This record gives sequence, structure tokens and C-alpha cells, in this order.
Amino acid sequence: MRTIPIAARLLAVITGLLLLTGLLLLGQDKKAPDKLTFKAKMGDVTFDHAGHVKHAKNACAACHPKLWPQSATAPLNYKAAAHKTAETKKTSCAECHHPGGTVFASKGSCNKCHVKGGAAKKD
Repeated sequence: MRTIPIAARLLAVITGLLLLTGLLLLGQDKKAPDKLTFKAKMGDVTFDHAGHVKHAKNACAACHPKLWPQSATAPLNYKAAAHKTAETKKTSCAECHHPGGTVFASKGSCNKCHVKGGAAKKD
């Protein structure tokens, strides 16, 4: 049985890792948008995607695809009474935005997200 020198094995592993990294980079979509705006009856919601990514420490899997599709154009299916349902089930925005959550609760904070003809209120 012929043995392969350690240097050759190491080179094979490094080459494999480089190829895998290259394939993963090729499979990625273009850069995610910094902000997304969603139309809503109570006022448009401008979602600060970049801020949420930073808060999640660049962990896309914190939200995608569990809470939202990973697409700027996919329908969100967020309809009437969605806030109450989401808060009860801790889904969509309410995964974090609920009483006792990691950030402000949506109840009573409408103007932090929904804006009619202006900019959303910041804390």
C-alpha cells in the first residue's frame, strides 16, 4: 500500500476548501438591499434590513427562511390582524418585536414602523 506524503494531503485539503468556498460564493445572490419599503394601509413600512442584519450579527438564518422569504420581491402574506397573530405565535416581526422581546414591542409603537408621508420615528 502506497502512502501519500503529508504535504500532498494538506495541499489536497486546501484545494478542496478553496473550491468549496468558490462554489459557495458563486451560489450567493447579489448583495441584499439596505432598506425595503412595504405598502400598508396604516402607512408604508421602510424596513432597515442593514440594521437588522447588524443586530443579528450577519446571521441570515435568524430570519431567512424561517420568518421571511429571502427575496426582496416575494409576497410577505402579512395581512389584516397580522400583528396580533404574529405576536401570539411569535412569528414574522414579532419574533423579536413582542412584549419582553429583544427589541420594542409592536403594540402601541405603530409610528416606529408605519409612516404616512414622512420618516419613521426613531428612538
